[in-house]
Amino acid sequence: MPAGTVVRVADTDRILGDLTEHGDRLTVAEGGRGGRGNAFFKSSTNQAPRKSQPGEPGEERAITLELKLLADVGLVGFPNAGKSTLVSTLSAAKPEVADYPFTTLVPSLGMVYLSEYQSFAMADIPGIIEDAHEGKGLGLQFLRHIERNAVLLFTVPITSNDPAGEYQTLLDELRAYNPHLTNKPRLVALTKMDVLAPDERALAPDLMEEAFPDDVEVLPVSAAAQIGLEQLKRALWERVEGGKPAAQVR
Repeated sequence: MPAGTVVRVADTDRILGDLTEHGDRLTVAEGGRGGRGNAFFKSSTNQAPRKSQPGEPGEERAITLELKLLADVGLVGFPNAGKSTLVSTLSAAKPEVADYPFTTLVPSLGMVYLSEYQSFAMADIPGIIEDAHEGKGLGLQFLRHIERNAVLLFTVPITSNDPAGEYQTLLDELRAYNPHLTNKPRLVALTKMDVLAPDERALAPDLMEEAFPDDVEVLPVSAAAQIGLEQLKRALWERVEGGKPAAQVR
């Protein structure tokens, strides 16, 4: 099983185990006691015994396996917000990128490198829509992957009619699904900045920061035009490292 797999009893949904580390092992059902073949009964006086002992049946259990993606940084955004383009530019991951909603239907992972000893895993999570916490748009299947991410990167396009409102809607969906998700460190990447003229681009960050809450940092970026990517990687790295116990800091 891949790391991040939750094992449950099928009929009761009781959790049997959570495989979060490479090499984790879990016994879901005990095997039966083995039988004894003819060779066990062989002796000096009986070289060809015709006697054997059958084994006993083992446990049978129906289980369900649920994968919750493990990553340092998880991207949160509406469909077509530029998440896949951002991941493919920052890392070696190659998610499908197209100009229509729900291009990404399954999460994908990419490694982002700052230097030889500085790197983190980033997850491109399929787009979330309003009422996703109720299962709309396969929301429950997508939202569960966010639970395992240490840092959340909200992607909001500058072309949105209400970027701050879009961010708040995404935050509300996470809060409705699991209130603890809003306690994670988070950033807002204001994507698609390349669509603005240079003079508009210079003013947009200040205007947007005034519109967003004070408790979140807003960084203007463009994967296509390579705008603000190094600053974004550094900001994410600092939050990923800041959330680790001191013994784990590289």
